[in-house]
Amino acid sequence: MRYTVILEREDDGGYVVSVPALPGCVSQGDNRGEALGNIREAIRLYLDDCVGAGEPVPLEDAREFVDIDAA
Repeated sequence: MRYTVILEREDDGGYVVSVPALPGCVSQGDNRGEALGNIREAIRLYLDDCVGAGEPVPLEDAREFVDIDAA
């Protein structure tokens, strides 16, 4: 499965990362690599909880991106 993750840099240099398709699925790390590793684990746990509770596994809708020229 593939999910979009959003990385946000913290003022202290670390990162917070979230998964829009999985409400409440958030993690963090001291650097990008650590944050991405931590969110992979968080996603696995989130999906395991869905399956364990007999709930459907959330799927991500298609994403589109728009490029614009800055003025």
